[in-house]
Amino acid sequence: MTSIPELQSPQLSSPTFSVSHQKLELDIDLLTRRLKGRTEILINPHSKDLKTVRLNCRQSDIRRVTAGNKHCPNVVYEEPYSKATLRWDAGVHQHHLLRRKIEGQLKNPPEEELVINLPKSFKIEDLDPFSIVASTPLGARSSVGLNSKEDHLGEAGSARTALEQDLRYKPFPIVIDFEISQIRDGIQFVGWESEDLRYPHAYTKSFSAPGRACCLFPCIDSLAARCTWEISIKCSKTIGDALSPPRLNMVNGTGSGVNGVHKDIVSSTLDPFQSNMSAEDQALELAVICTGDLTDEVDDHAVPTKKTSIFSCTSPLSAQQLGFAIGPFEHVDLAEFRDGAEDDKLGQNAVPLHGFCLPGRTEDLRNTCLPMAKAIDFFTLEYGSYPFSNYKLCFVDDINPEIIHTGFLSICSSNLLFPADIIEPLERTSRQLIHALASQWMGVSVIPKEPTDTWVVVGIAFFMTDAFLRKLFGKNDYGFRQKQTMDRVVDLDVGRPSIYDTGAVFALDPFEAKFLELKAPLVLSILDRRFTKTGSASGLSRTISRVFMNATVGDLVNGAISTAYFAKTCERLGHAKLESFFAQWVYGAGCPRFRVAQKFNKKKNVVEMLITQIQAEPPERDLESHTFMRDVKEEVHNIYAGPLQPVFTGPMTICIHEADGSPYEHLIEIKEAVTKVDINYNTKYKRLKRSKRQKERIVTAGGVDYNPDANDDVLLYCLGDVLQSEEEIQQWRLADWTKEAEEQMSQESYEWIRMDSNFEWICRIQMTMAGYMYLSQLQQDKDVVAQYESVQFMAAQNHHPLVSTIMLRTLMDPRYFHGIRTAAAAALVKHAKEGDMDWLGLFHLEKAFQHFFCYNDSPMPRPNEFSDRAAYFIQCEIPKAIAKVRDAYGRSPIRARTFLLDKLKFNDNSDNEFSDCHYLATLIEGLSEAMASKPLLGRDTDNDFTFAENDGDDIRFQNACLEEIDRYRRADEWFPSFHNILSCTALNSTRVLSLAGIISPNPSHLIQYTRDGTADDLRLNAFSNLFEMGLFNKSHAVLRWFLYAMGTDPSPYFRNQAFHLFGKFLGTLAIGSTADKEAEQQQQQDSLIIEQESSTDARKADLARRTTVAGALAALREQVKDNDTLKQGLWTAITSPALSFAEIKQLLDLCAQMYKEESSMLLKLRYPRYWQCKKIGKGKLLFTHTQKVRTKPLPKRLLPPPPPPPPPPTLPHPPSQPLHLSIPSPMAEKADRGGAAATSISAMPPPPTPQSGRKLLFKPPKKPGLAASEASSGSGSGSGAKDDAAAAAVPATPVETQVQGEKPKLKIKLKVGSAVARLGEGR
Repeated sequence: MTSIPELQSPQLSSPTFSVSHQKLELDIDLLTRRLKGRTEILINPHSKDLKTVRLNCRQSDIRRVTAGNKHCPNVVYEEPYSKATLRWDAGVHQHHLLRRKIEGQLKNPPEEELVINLPKSFKIEDLDPFSIVASTPLGARSSVGLNSKEDHLGEAGSARTALEQDLRYKPFPIVIDFEISQIRDGIQFVGWESEDLRYPHAYTKSFSAPGRACCLFPCIDSLAARCTWEISIKCSKTIGDALSPPRLNMVNGTGSGVNGVHKDIVSSTLDPFQSNMSAEDQALELAVICTGDLTDEVDDHAVPTKKTSIFSCTSPLSAQQLGFAIGPFEHVDLAEFRDGAEDDKLGQNAVPLHGFCLPGRTEDLRNTCLPMAKAIDFFTLEYGSYPFSNYKLCFVDDINPEIIHTGFLSICSSNLLFPADIIEPLERTSRQLIHALASQWMGVSVIPKEPTDTWVVVGIAFFMTDAFLRKLFGKNDYGFRQKQTMDRVVDLDVGRPSIYDTGAVFALDPFEAKFLELKAPLVLSILDRRFTKTGSASGLSRTISRVFMNATVGDLVNGAISTAYFAKTCERLGHAKLESFFAQWVYGAGCPRFRVAQKFNKKKNVVEMLITQIQAEPPERDLESHTFMRDVKEEVHNIYAGPLQPVFTGPMTICIHEADGSPYEHLIEIKEAVTKVDINYNTKYKRLKRSKRQKERIVTAGGVDYNPDANDDVLLYCLGDVLQSEEEIQQWRLADWTKEAEEQMSQESYEWIRMDSNFEWICRIQMTMAGYMYLSQLQQDKDVVAQYESVQFMAAQNHHPLVSTIMLRTLMDPRYFHGIRTAAAAALVKHAKEGDMDWLGLFHLEKAFQHFFCYNDSPMPRPNEFSDRAAYFIQCEIPKAIAKVRDAYGRSPIRARTFLLDKLKFNDNSDNEFSDCHYLATLIEGLSEAMASKPLLGRDTDNDFTFAENDGDDIRFQNACLEEIDRYRRADEWFPSFHNILSCTALNSTRVLSLAGIISPNPSHLIQYTRDGTADDLRLNAFSNLFEMGLFNKSHAVLRWFLYAMGTDPSPYFRNQAFHLFGKFLGTLAIGSTADKEAEQQQQQDSLIIEQESSTDARKADLARRTTVAGALAALREQVKDNDTLKQGLWTAITSPALSFAEIKQLLDLCAQMYKEESSMLLKLRYPRYWQCKKIGKGKLLFTHTQKVRTKPLPKRLLPPPPPPPPPPTLPHPPSQPLHLSIPSPMAEKADRGGAAATSISAMPPPPTPQSGRKLLFKPPKKPGLAASEASSGSGSGSGAKDDAAAAAVPATPVETQVQGEKPKLKIKLKVGSAVARLGEGR
């Protein structure tokens, strides 16, 4: 397997200088994408022998470099992007050659491109310890960058972290003037093309990856290189000024061109662009939003249409933590949402909060960022003061990732904004924005010391986020999401490295970051619970607050935190030993699984429990197309699972709900794989009744009068006690416990037992507890986690009327958290079976929807009313569940499909203040899923003889469904929904139905949505559906168009999503598609297979491709080796000027796995063209190419044998006599006709005779001497006649002719086209 360079952490060598301050001046031409800049870097030398300063710099043209006011003539710099191409006609097999050229820029950290050799006359002076420079804190805050190689002291200066080192030498400035003629990376320009109708703006891309910040200015491009900054940005004042042609230096109002018009003024292609914008839009003022405090904004006196914004940043930041945006942004003061009480409490510590968005979206900004003021106040009071002076959020288009974290500023995607009438994205968007705010504390102000310490930064930032969301959305929402996150982590953390080791490969694949974002805050949450349990009221918050305080006062060197420092701080403030905790949950991998068995010992009056911990080896799993690229990267980089831990140890809380209804908590210690525990029982047995209403019904049924005032039994308030009357039981077809079950329940000594009731473990627990105990837990435990565990247990049971009844009552009780109710609705699908169940689950779902959202005793839905969020989620979940109902043959029953169609057809949102686009998308998706479950028309189905009779009705029903789906798609084109969700869902339905054979595939319908100018989400959706339909394999044109879009689209968001789709496509080629697997399984079932040795080998290879990365890669290479369209399209994308080095590296990594390296060069030669010759006079011949092409070589034409050599001439010439050749010209021809001698020139010795064996490519003229004698005498000599005969025998066409004699030395200039060619010797 071809290896890819491993990810490297920065390697520090001896420091030779540091940077304490950097001043940056940028003049940006937004229309032409040019930049002129100057940067002044204050260098703190650590040695007098410092001779060389190395900096990172890309895509710049260095104009001038000075060090301490002395010019630096010896500057070494090679623009890296100029090397990102091969100069010949290369291809994917030469990927290694391209990688070799840019290998230095692909490293982590990248190699320094700019090497400044200090002048010999430059001297480093000692620093006066009593000077102002030595006493200022600016020097103490100096920080430095990283270098990848060891340099001899005095030979090369590499910037290093040196906060602990006092200044000993006088700092000196390095000033660099530079220009960027065409910005390729670093800044994203949106809306500046004439065909783009969005508001023009620009912003810095993510600088988190090494080598991104230096694309705009020379710097030390490292997260550890932190210093103070002064930034000035010059740009146009308004959009109209930015789009106008550049003004020239005017003298008395007259330009430098003819009639006052300059020849080089911007071309007329900009005029249509300006005409697309109204005068009002062109007058919009451009605002500059940047890291730091805005200190001044001045107009440019030289160019009145420009202004300069100056920002100051006194907090140390690295170049990767800078960012700015320029555009017609509208400002919203988000501090207006701060409560008066909070404002009074904070006083002067209240942080200014600003929001910026493009015109027309201020209301969306207010709605989206509503909780931000509360969040920043919560963080300030809970964890310490905000590390900067203000906080800004700026929303832009086409950004990738969705949020870029910089100092003072978060640059966010406009896709995060949503209006007040949209419900769905509230929780997700709020979590993202609040995390962006928390990242200002942990992620920008405090950074990881080493890559492996990334988990600390990620975990604390998300822990802070979850703490505020708990306050914002409530404890139930917090607990429900924590339980879901824990289940997901247990499923994912199989065969994976620890969170400590994952930090080193954090940027390898998006999955690594997502996994760390899931598990790291969960580990901190269980640590917080253990702190709280031991008596620390503040829990982990006190530790986090201390970390921020130490970073502020300087105890954290360079603001970098390590795992060891964090663990030590936790132990000191938590008053507990945490070595085993960090060894298991931070340095260790995996999650424990428990099996618990318990029984009540009446003799001892104890509950005996056996807790077995299972740590099995990770099972073999089949590869999947959507995770194929991640598996390949992990395999190539040798990322394997951490050491398997046999036992997880620690305290666990067991809560036993005894007969009196009181929960009794017992703390045990897990130390071994098998733990036996005897827990004392505290209550005299007295069985609980499930509810007063249920007791009343039971007693009444027995003919006994019920006295509610009699307290002979302990009664508990419980949930799920709805639909208890006899009439409701009959109408809803409810079931109840049998007498045998009632008797068994009465014999139990406790209600239920909960393991890990305080959520102190990330684990999965399997208990051998009876179902009615889980029912008691569901109805009587107020903890939402306990309720969700009960629903999970019920959902895993076989279909039964009683379970369906329990889930229905859970769904119908509005006192449950909406997450529990939606989980119960999803569980009812399992009980929607025909036969003995008689579609009971489907009946319950339909009845519940009718009860909540339809008119009384009618299936007609009422007009939508989404003011109750919980009811809205139920209204969306029930159709999802009904769409999954299937009969014995895997088809959706007609009543389910009719239900979905009716709700879609009769949907009424006229009186609703909220949008129903997500609800409609749910109905469309469910209807298409239900329709696709039906087999193809005419297909024989076993034991189904009525299917063909209903074909006509079924076709009419399908047409009605298709018309309804297409109606919403067409409506979305005129009145776009939120993010075009209806169009995207309709396209997905088209794909699902075409793959199911319900409709005929129509790729052209999808291709029209892939054109440039279509919204990115809709365009990506169309490409994704084309891929799912197999068009990437079947159509070379579609694949070519996709690869072209992936490599050339200006949007980094689109390119990133397209790259993930391309990885999924390669995964399908490597392991096979799902349709191929299903077809193979069907073929195996329907036919007799005779296995031979060859078929066995093929099956082994097929098994290897689906279970091992090596086998999948081998199959992938076999699939793509002859696909020329893929090769050409992929190489075109790699060499596209729109890609950054990070994107080029991703594609080169793919090529390294797909194609064999070939160190060869393919030369392409043009076919020769025929020449034509034209005499232009004065002894000159004009040779020009014709359009006629010769594709086959001409055969050699041999002359007939020459005659015998003639006798020597009568009058022999002397040996020294020169030979004269006559070149006829118009004047010479006139002289010949007049009898005068031809013009002659002196030449070399006599030309060779035809017998010499040389090649003669032109017809030699007659000898001048003989021609003159013949003209004067009127008769020729015998030798002259023979020479003429020999010359005439030479053909006039340029063919190879055998001649004799010495090599001619005649040199003639021939004019070929417009140029003059010189024929050398021998031609």
